Amino acid sequence: MKHLLVLIFLLTSVCAISQESIVTPPLIKGKVLNDATDQPLENVNIVNLNSVVGATSNAEGDFEIRAVVNDTLYFSYLGFKSIRVRVTNDWLKFGDIKIKMTELGIALEEVVVRPIQLTGYVEVDAKTIPIYDNYRYRISGVGSGYEGGNQQPGAVTKVLSAIFNPADFLYNVFGKRPTQMRKLRKMKEDDEIRNLLQSKFDRETLMAVLQLEKVDIDEILNNCNYSKDFIRTANDLQILDAINECYEEYKVLNRKKK
Repeated sequence: MKHLLVLIFLLTSVCAISQESIVTPPLIKGKVLNDATDQPLENVNIVNLNSVVGATSNAEGDFEIRAVVNDTLYFSYLGFKSIRVRVTNDWLKFGDIKIKMTELGIALEEVVVRPIQLTGYVEVDAKTIPIYDNYRYRISGVGSGYEGGNQQPGAVTKVLSAIFNPADFLYNVFGKRPTQMRKLRKMKEDDEIRNLLQSKFDRETLMAVLQLEKVDIDEILNNCNYSKDFIRTANDLQILDAINECYEEYKVLNRKKK
């Protein structure tokens, strides 16, 4: 009987170790270099598009990230062309590899700042200073939030549409994209990815992870009642949170509908 218990214990331990090794992918290492100078690139953002985890290169260009064979790593860095690299058996077997990124020529456009001339008279100046009223508001009894303002003249129509048929309204936005939307929560839970998105405004990382075009992201936000001003000026982390908020509302309404 004792031998049987010992055998069961050993088998349980082996199964637990095997499951742990499957759940946790191995760490792979690499170095990111400037293709023109072979100098290391610091603070390059790396995202595993399959498991949705992120990493950043250090001052020597070195990085570590968890991945398995056939995972795709997405490298992005300001002023350089973003690239995708497939993880191979050789990478896992031999260790470090060098990733070279190509620098882009960036032409800055001229920015014109128009100062507001104040007269000192409150009644006159109050009419001169622009008022931005694209604030976010909610209607009691309705889970969705809405953004008002003159930049979105159809906001009232969209609010009424969502009230009368909210499940169908949101299903048209998310129902056809189940695979992409499942990655939203993973992106929000990874600190490396959140820090990356907070400093970006180009939507590139969101497009790569969610497998969407920029026009698709704009359409989702527009259908979720975010103003054109918000869509144009928000950073990528704000965009992620906005899409996720709307998606969570869709899931609640979809469950009630079923």
